[in-house]
Amino acid sequence: MALLIAAINMKNSKTCKNYKIEFSGKGRPIFIDQKQVIAMLAGEGSFQITGKKMVSFDLRRMEELLKKNVWIRDAQLFFDNNQVLRINITEREPVARVFTTEGTSFYIDSSCAQLPLPVKSSLRLPVFTGFPAEKIRLHGPDSALADQMRKLSQYISKDPFWSADIQQINITPEKTFEMVPTVGNHLILFGDGNDYEKKFRRLFIFYKNMLSKTGFDKYSRLDVEYTGQVIGTRKGSNISKSDSLQVVRNILQLIKQASQLQVDTVRQNIKPLEHNTVTEQTLTNYDMVGEDEDSVPKIKKKK
Repeated sequence: MALLIAAINMKNSKTCKNYKIEFSGKGRPIFIDQKQVIAMLAGEGSFQITGKKMVSFDLRRMEELLKKNVWIRDAQLFFDNNQVLRINITEREPVARVFTTEGTSFYIDSSCAQLPLPVKSSLRLPVFTGFPAEKIRLHGPDSALADQMRKLSQYISKDPFWSADIQQINITPEKTFEMVPTVGNHLILFGDGNDYEKKFRRLFIFYKNMLSKTGFDKYSRLDVEYTGQVIGTRKGSNISKSDSLQVVRNILQLIKQASQLQVDTVRQNIKPLEHNTVTEQTLTNYDMVGEDEDSVPKIKKKK
């Protein structure tokens, strides 16, 4: 009993020797820094850390105080064996920028939490337009839509080809997605966010086997909504030959750059494509491209 009391008294008499703030996540913190963390813990007054008795720290309350900040996803505080207060901060990471039908804008993070637009920072993220509500609700159809946006955005951001090619994603009144590419003058009808990996795979095969060889002036729309096929809506040839060739060179360059990066998910998932003998003259007679699971897309003639 005497030894126990002595140990408790010794522990209660120990003081904090220092503190260390660490941020977890990708790269350096963007929206919060060490000075802001200390300011949040201090509140309106001064905040003493070094020299203060360890037993007087309410670590749980300090964690909850930090978590009230919109940019802090998690906070863990503890003392290590050297009597140093460790403050571990997990910062929220925006994955997409969203514009609503009312004209407001915000970020969402990997947990679909809604984040304000910071004044000083600007991120290059996938952009969604036409979100039907001012706030993301935790339940209901808008919540499901936000989750699909999160998955699409994370997939696009991780893939160098699609992050370079997808300029904007429009949300339709039916809560499906229409994508605006940076290369070419066509619209991608994507449907909902289900089976998005297969849809991107079919579209990439179509780009590589068809459009990169014939140009983008054949189609005004590419529809990947239906399982196992890409449906192209033809348009009149209003684009000059030189413009069409430049677009072909642009898409070939994107494909080449993507294939050189080990993180290219699309390249890793698809098998080598066979040589395609469809010429620009014969492609004008076809509108639908179907895809077997492990083969080159099959072309079906429009009746």
